[in-house]
Amino acid sequence: MDAFYASVEQASKPSLRGKAVIVGGLGPRGVVATASYEARVLGVHSAMPMSQARRLAPNAAYLVPRFALYRSISDQVMALLRALSPLVEPLSLDEAFVDLEAGGTAWDERSARLVGAKLRADIRAVTGLTGSVGLAASKMLAKIASEQAKPDGLVVIEPGTERAMLEPMPVRTLPGVGPATGDHLRRAGIHTVGEIAEAGEDELVRLLGKAHGHALYAMALARDDRPVVAERETKSVSVEDTYDVDIHDRVRVGTEVARLADRCVRRLRGAGLSGRTIVLKVRRYDFSTLTRSETLRGPTDDPAVVREAAARLLDSVDTTGGVRLLGVGVSGLADYTQEDLFAQAAGDAGEDTAREGEMPEPAPEARPEVPAERRWPAGSDVRHAEYGHGWVQGSGLGRVTVRFETPVSAPGRVKTFRVDDPALEAAEPLPLVEGVG
Repeated sequence: MDAFYASVEQASKPSLRGKAVIVGGLGPRGVVATASYEARVLGVHSAMPMSQARRLAPNAAYLVPRFALYRSISDQVMALLRALSPLVEPLSLDEAFVDLEAGGTAWDERSARLVGAKLRADIRAVTGLTGSVGLAASKMLAKIASEQAKPDGLVVIEPGTERAMLEPMPVRTLPGVGPATGDHLRRAGIHTVGEIAEAGEDELVRLLGKAHGHALYAMALARDDRPVVAERETKSVSVEDTYDVDIHDRVRVGTEVARLADRCVRRLRGAGLSGRTIVLKVRRYDFSTLTRSETLRGPTDDPAVVREAAARLLDSVDTTGGVRLLGVGVSGLADYTQEDLFAQAAGDAGEDTAREGEMPEPAPEARPEVPAERRWPAGSDVRHAEYGHGWVQGSGLGRVTVRFETPVSAPGRVKTFRVDDPALEAAEPLPLVEGVG
């Protein structure tokens, strides 16, 4: 998919179409998840610190990710791919390999082009978005072709033309060649894929080590026999949060760990899994990162068990100087649950326990005295009793600014309200295409 998160936001917000849109963490430590093509022209790219993006594109629209919406659209695209072949290997929400031969849908260059053209048309009809298709005899080459096809295009690398196509390309074209490897090769006088092949396998092993050198030489010769793997085994489920300001209060740290444990369990249950090993991740004020783990007697998906285990792990970590990131994960996954593990959270003395799925009530001294102010993240969906559906342009100083428009409307008008306006409430995203949920 083309600039997937940003394209979804542009499709759902008519006033942002054709404009620079940047999606990611909006705090001082946030990073760019996706930038629209209009923002990329200004030098913004994914994984860039958000502070740098704001300097390059001060007038862009900066929005928080809406992962539930992105996932629902991804499901629609993946369904189209699975209609083509039983062998679909998702790499992320917006990218996948498909073995067309295994599905009997393509067997030569002409049939592959027809399938690719129809797929692009189907994606646009179902989602309203554009996707780019790369067709080739191997996964590596198909990936390179799809990058060449962006945005909104189709590229076929015909068998027998691979070496000639690769030779003039820069070394960073090959998968696994990042900035560090690229610089190492450049210092050795190797700038193109053709020069990698000319250097020879022995020289690459000397420069990069045995495993990397062998792999890079094979790729330069267009050799890639990796199969498309339909299902990848999930090895762990985890969630984490980075905080704009370091957390020093130990009670707050404990509350955050409990909240993350509940989120992790929801994700675990959503995948129909359970796990035996609970993992706590803590990144401290000085960027040192600690992980602690505890293995239970058997697999569980009980939130109370995971919360208790995470709390025990936190007890062994010194957070005095402050915490900038916390994470909770579960590994050792299984597709069943050992129910009697609840005793591990409650203890064996028979004390009262929270009901399934609930956070325990905080101690009276930890309970907030006043209700927390409602938060309105930029880009989130809202509905007003009088004005209808809209999205948050920004909030602060007790006010929230909303633009009222829908995916199928003209650019809408802007209104500002108090953050506690009773007529304003959070809403679910609307479908990007009428009649397609």
